[in-house]
Amino acid sequence: MTIRNWIKQQESLGKPTFSYRDVKVNFSDMPEQHIMNELYRLSRQKIIQSVYKSFYTVIPIQYSVRGIVPPTYYIDQLMEYLAKPYYISLLSAAEIHGAAHQRPQRFSVTTLRPVVTTSARKNNLIVWNYRKDIPENLLCSKNSETGIIHYSSAELTAVDLVQFEHQIGGLSVAATVLSELVETIDFSKNSNTLFQTASLTSIQRLGYILDYILEETKQAEMLYQQLCLLNKKLGYTPLAHCLPIRGAKRNNKWKIIINQTIEIDDI
Repeated sequence: MTIRNWIKQQESLGKPTFSYRDVKVNFSDMPEQHIMNELYRLSRQKIIQSVYKSFYTVIPIQYSVRGIVPPTYYIDQLMEYLAKPYYISLLSAAEIHGAAHQRPQRFSVTTLRPVVTTSARKNNLIVWNYRKDIPENLLCSKNSETGIIHYSSAELTAVDLVQFEHQIGGLSVAATVLSELVETIDFSKNSNTLFQTASLTSIQRLGYILDYILEETKQAEMLYQQLCLLNKKLGYTPLAHCLPIRGAKRNNKWKIIINQTIEIDDI
């Protein structure tokens, strides 16, 4: 059996991804250089795509014209290979929830450290984000073309958009996406875990945006009441951490130093 035939067989068995180690085990008598040459040749022919060092996905017919496989096709298998928990996050998660105005150019994945090391040349579609733990009860799951993928709940997505706003283009982008996402949010769910996961300053900034920028007072008040129930003590924090605060107005409810103007795109 050739490597190409083995790959086809694996695909027919519902296994469209594989590692170099898998090939080596199944072709133990084949010289390593021969295996590497064959995988390189199949990649050049756009039969397979290397999406991480020593990890490959078959390029299914629906993606053969572009020769690029979307990360939703292989992300769960890749993270299993890396033995890391994960969730699809930020704009990529917001898009799954239906907030698609700000379509992400790259696919955001949050996982644990140590950092995932792969070059942009190998895979420039994925941008990695890191947390000290993955809040399993704040995740959602859905079927993909090849299995199941995990993504942040609407509530965790909302917090992440603010906490990691530097990764998506700033608070104006975050607020625009939140304006679409807000209808799916329920801050009464798993609020204790949410507040343990997110920084308190991010909760404050999110509350301020909901309350005074988006004028979503019902959602903002729900978030504020959860803060009160958990006896969270708020201290003043700047809306934009990287901008000066001298002379900026202050919001007493959310304890926000308003040192940035947030502008929302028309939806």
